[in-house]
Amino acid sequence: MRLCAATIAAFTIAATMMCAPLRADDATKNPLTPKMAITLRSESDLRFSPDGRRVAFVVSEPLQGAKRQTHIWVLDVATHDVRPFTSSAKSEHSPRWSPRRHDLAFLSDRSGDEAQIYLLPGEGGEAYPLTQGKRSIESFAWSPDGKQIAFVAPDAKTDAEEQKEKDKDDAHVVDKDDKPAGLWVLDVVTHKERRLISAPWKVSEAEWLPGGDRLIISATDHPESDENTDRIFTVTAADGKMTELFAPRGSFGELKISPDGKWVGYLAARVDGPDPHDLYVISTSGGMPMNLTGTSIDRQIGDYAWRPDGTLEAVVTSGFHTQLYDVTVEGKATPLRSQPVNPLNFDLSRTGNVAYSGGTATQPAEIWFADGDTPAQRVSDFNKDWNAVELMQPEIFRYASFDGTEIEGALLLPPGYDGHAKLPLITLIHGGPTGNWSDSVQVWGQMLAARGYVIFYPNVRGSTGYGEKFLEMNRADWGGGDFKDMMAGIDSLIARGVADPNRLGIGGWSYGGYMAEWAITQTTRFKAAVSGAGMSDLIAEFGTENGPSYDEWFWGQPYEKPQGFLKASPILYMRDAKTPTLILQGENDKTDPLGQSQQLYRALKHYGVKAELVEYPREPHGPREEKHNLDILNRILRWYDENLK
Repeated sequence: MRLCAATIAAFTIAATMMCAPLRADDATKNPLTPKMAITLRSESDLRFSPDGRRVAFVVSEPLQGAKRQTHIWVLDVATHDVRPFTSSAKSEHSPRWSPRRHDLAFLSDRSGDEAQIYLLPGEGGEAYPLTQGKRSIESFAWSPDGKQIAFVAPDAKTDAEEQKEKDKDDAHVVDKDDKPAGLWVLDVVTHKERRLISAPWKVSEAEWLPGGDRLIISATDHPESDENTDRIFTVTAADGKMTELFAPRGSFGELKISPDGKWVGYLAARVDGPDPHDLYVISTSGGMPMNLTGTSIDRQIGDYAWRPDGTLEAVVTSGFHTQLYDVTVEGKATPLRSQPVNPLNFDLSRTGNVAYSGGTATQPAEIWFADGDTPAQRVSDFNKDWNAVELMQPEIFRYASFDGTEIEGALLLPPGYDGHAKLPLITLIHGGPTGNWSDSVQVWGQMLAARGYVIFYPNVRGSTGYGEKFLEMNRADWGGGDFKDMMAGIDSLIARGVADPNRLGIGGWSYGGYMAEWAITQTTRFKAAVSGAGMSDLIAEFGTENGPSYDEWFWGQPYEKPQGFLKASPILYMRDAKTPTLILQGENDKTDPLGQSQQLYRALKHYGVKAELVEYPREPHGPREEKHNLDILNRILRWYDENLK
């Protein structure tokens, strides 16, 4: 049960640190509302042009209708002018500059439901498709000479398959009828495609080596497996011959080739999981990989890029903050100049300029640019409407948990709080469990604080940003030490005098939803709970979710070791639940499936506990539709008001 990046973005669930007094102009600002919350824009996938004069990036637009749109914008480095580069009625993403021209290729579904590669000529004109067919392109990369594009995509649907879908004669044999993504090469001039790798192989990533005769890919010949079976290969561009470089034991990704072609970098787990944590390099001629950051930094790497001189720059998560580091292939790591905001993702030019997206708890993410060693400057204003919104700056604090482990948390106080009253406290738990609260805008907490609640964000054991050992501390212990960490933080706030012990609430999404469900079965101290896409029965969840290898790292296989799953399943303790609980769930959730919330609701009903289950049609793990997101946020506010005030 992993909370993916997309889900985190959908709810912007992050917290912050630092404490600041209320500014004089805050009195004229407006509290955050659900309607305003869904207008938050974000930026990602920054790409410098080869000459360093422009930066293309993706902007996620405010929620409207059934799907959030994304479009490509471009920054002019010389003038700092930012302008839209695409503006279709659909979405565009994955901008990639041609290495030899000023052309920009990207993915878009503007001609139908499938994502195709489009090319926008550097000399001007309209973008036109380079690919077509009844299949979506997953990713692509230009060859070094700009004459070819390698792309990852499955086979297109046949006419017979199309007809069966129309006739509703579309029974599907799991695994056997799946079409794994293969590797293809496209001639940019003729638009002719040739297949390099096909079934049974499934390709996840592909990048060209500088010579143009080989590629580096991650792929598996067991796409039906529920284990992590991807390996790293070199592939000959002429005939698709594969040579294995290495088989990481856990999950990995983000393959990037050094400028001289000697190394391939990637992010991977320290040993075997559960999530990529460290930055590795391996020689493109073979050998053993080297962990560059496990010892020197021991914090999760979020993004990285190669410099022309063969060193690397990386975004490092440290507690609630992120920071840029310089990393050498020998494993020496040095923190770079502190940034005015927290960098999220970035790119480097050949001359050493950096552009990144970043923000804080009171500054929505924007594009920032730094020329060499000069301080970064904000060059975009996508969220200017948020200047009229009152966002409170949380205070970071540390406390000792039950076993002496130091836990870091953040406290969000209502506007105008004078420090004398004991207020209702809502504890929000992040997703994951290998996630964390960070220094960025968090809409749940800001809305609730505006209504008079104290908000507590604990980064309990198992969170990222505190080293590999801390991340592994809740292995086979969900609901154990992590729950005690949370309760110790709550007790510290009660002792401090800011929290009313008789008005405690809890909430979260995914693993945060699980923790809310666990809490209501372990104590009656909470008077209101919200569980979004949580888990009540860990064995049933393992058997029905997508990607169970994540949970397997924590618990093993339930067919062989069911005891841990059972012991940590809230469903076994439902007779002890008394807390009014709001349950929110997407009907098409494949990460934490619908049945988990249905079981919770049925059990609460059986024991006469006040509960509501709200199901959202079509929605996956992170709800995407405008009206559903508004409904979720409004229901959360009403539920806490009804049960805590």
